[in-house]
Amino acid sequence: MPFVTFEGVEGCGKSTQLARAAARLRELGKPVLETREPGGTPVGERLRALLLDAARRELDGVTEWLLIEADRRLHVREVLRPAVAGGTFVLCDRYSDSTEAYQQAGRGIDPAAVALVDGLARDGLTPDLTLLYDLEPEAGLARARERDGPRVGRFEAADLSFHRAVRAAYLEIARREPRRVALIRSDANPDLVFRETWRRIAERFAL
Repeated sequence: MPFVTFEGVEGCGKSTQLARAAARLRELGKPVLETREPGGTPVGERLRALLLDAARRELDGVTEWLLIEADRRLHVREVLRPAVAGGTFVLCDRYSDSTEAYQQAGRGIDPAAVALVDGLARDGLTPDLTLLYDLEPEAGLARARERDGPRVGRFEAADLSFHRAVRAAYLEIARREPRRVALIRSDANPDLVFRETWRRIAERFAL
């Protein structure tokens, strides 16, 4: 069954769109798995709490990246591949594109190293469709900070230049892989964004 990933900058609304897409698929009688990275497994959720904690200043960019890849390896082996093989429609909040955008572009990790390690972690599992929600970082950060209040996460706490680099990397991925990546502007009303989200899913998978 299809493997669909949802990507974008902080506050882009991807998690909301994923939940709405899952609900629509269930209405059509499709078996659906909603999952996320980091997270998605018991160990992954513990890693997620560590990775998103802005107080953990001892985690440099390389440590952050390696923890994310360890999380992905577990996620692929324990959750994603079995679900896809078992006929489940898998919707995942972030995947390898986030690593290219956040750790490679944002943190400045060597692209060759990222390609090698991420390839090992993914073990050949590639999304059938990636929905990339594009939004200016300033607007996305304002949304995220309004949503989270005083609990500012590790990535939201990064400076604006980091988030601009992340967005630029995402746009480059969309340019490079137009068959896989569907670019959706997410500054409109969420209902309009979902209309476009569902159109892309329905067209790709003949729903």
